[in-house]
Amino acid sequence: MYNIVVKNSHINSDEFGWKSHHIKVEDSTIHSEYLFLDSSDITVKNLEFVGKYSFQYTENLTVEDSFLDTKDAFWHSKNVVVRNCLVKGEYLGWFSDGLTLINCKIMGTQPLCYCKNLKLINCTMEETDLAFEYSEVEADVKGDILSVKNPKSGKIVADSIGKIIKEGSIMEDTCDIIIQNNSQ
Repeated sequence: MYNIVVKNSHINSDEFGWKSHHIKVEDSTIHSEYLFLDSSDITVKNLEFVGKYSFQYTENLTVEDSFLDTKDAFWHSKNVVVRNCLVKGEYLGWFSDGLTLINCKIMGTQPLCYCKNLKLINCTMEETDLAFEYSEVEADVKGDILSVKNPKSGKIVADSIGKIIKEGSIMEDTCDIIIQNNSQ
């Protein structure tokens, strides 16, 4: 489908919006699995989403002011911007290219692994462990990250990191990890 507008709606549908293009979602609630699988040119604002495998293989996606409770979100996605959102779930963003999170709260295990061109700007991470494995990342994280594992390249800046794991890597790690001094 093309040119889809979803506004002020409550949707409960497995496999919603697959292989669709030019989509606008506003002020809605969606419960689904594989939401917008292999879809493109999507704008989402004020969405409450609960489900699994959302936004996989999407391209050119913007999500703003939303709550996403989802496992395996944004896998293999390209050119995605997530702004002012709470994103909760395991294995967030694996294999994405061009995923940018701005002013977001990220919750869940093993987020943001195997990513290219990953950016976190003014984000917080809660209960996130084994983050950034083999990712090309530029991250500015306020607060604590439980653990970071073998990031590939770029720079991670955080207030604190419980554990930095650099062992058993199958590729060279050139990522700079910087713990900010929060002393006033």
